[in-house]
Amino acid sequence: MGVFDHAEFDNHESLHFFQDDASGLRAIIAVHSTALGPAAGGCRRWIYASDADALTDALRLSRGMTYKNAVAGLKFGGGKAVILGNDQAPKSPQLFAAFGRAVDSLGGRYITAEDVGCTVEDMRYVREQTEFVSGLPQNGSSAGGDPSPWTAIGCFQGIQAAVESRLGTDSFKGLRVAVQGVGHVGLHLCRLLHEAGAELFVSDVNPENLALAKSELPVTEVAPSELIYADVDVLSPCALGNILTSSTIPRIQAKVIAGAANNQLSTVADGARLAARDILYAPDYVINAGGIISVAREYYGSSSEDEVRADVCRIRDRLQAIFDEAKTSGRPTNELADELARNLVAAAK
Repeated sequence: MGVFDHAEFDNHESLHFFQDDASGLRAIIAVHSTALGPAAGGCRRWIYASDADALTDALRLSRGMTYKNAVAGLKFGGGKAVILGNDQAPKSPQLFAAFGRAVDSLGGRYITAEDVGCTVEDMRYVREQTEFVSGLPQNGSSAGGDPSPWTAIGCFQGIQAAVESRLGTDSFKGLRVAVQGVGHVGLHLCRLLHEAGAELFVSDVNPENLALAKSELPVTEVAPSELIYADVDVLSPCALGNILTSSTIPRIQAKVIAGAANNQLSTVADGARLAARDILYAPDYVINAGGIISVAREYYGSSSEDEVRADVCRIRDRLQAIFDEAKTSGRPTNELADELARNLVAAAK
């Protein structure tokens, strides 16, 4: 199957493959759309089972960034980078410098930042090679720094909207919430949920992440393979995507699914499967936009932390509008969000 026939290609504007033997870099940068501005999206470093899996991930994530940025009202299009990790090419300043040169070669069509497997420190090495990067260390009270806390704040706001819409309460007291993945975003979210009074159930494939969460918060550990089926009110996926499928959805007990992971649905039809079971799904690229909102404010400059917070808190209103329309129309929330995003991009074109 050729790239143009790939199920996830979806009219990408461009697709770029990079290799640097000296550092071991192997990377893919996917530019889905620049209709609303330069394509922006983080860089994910992951060990993929195959190159084909890496390509699929890059394409899906890139399209998701187009939708995310459009719905969030940002002057960004959608793009994404994946670095193919392996034991022979560990993270290093040289690897991220090579990645920075790759980003720079696109002349500003793509703006990068940190994502899964990358850090603020990694982006500093990228910045030495290109100006087309954000998510750098914060300077005083201005926007910037690790976008993960902002993703968590937006996710918390979204869970509030979903809980009120589906469960009819504005309180987290006694609410049972399962958080899948307690890394940078998931742990921040757990702190917010705990402060609000929720009872937490957590899982993570990384023992260090799990140990930190258990040392800091009163959480109940659940095996990663079972957490998605836990007897809880809210399931919050904050790890990798593709977990909501025709096989898993029939076994889910939660009434609300609202989390920070990208591409939670395996297919568009899985949104309808959730709706048929009366499970309220918060479209991932709407609820997890807090990080890119921070990145956008930092990149374009002249913004304060308070302005970032105000923008992130609007995520709740956007989701509430989608939930209300879903109730009125009977349509799945993911279809409504996709339609909104595509219309915004089409209008810009």
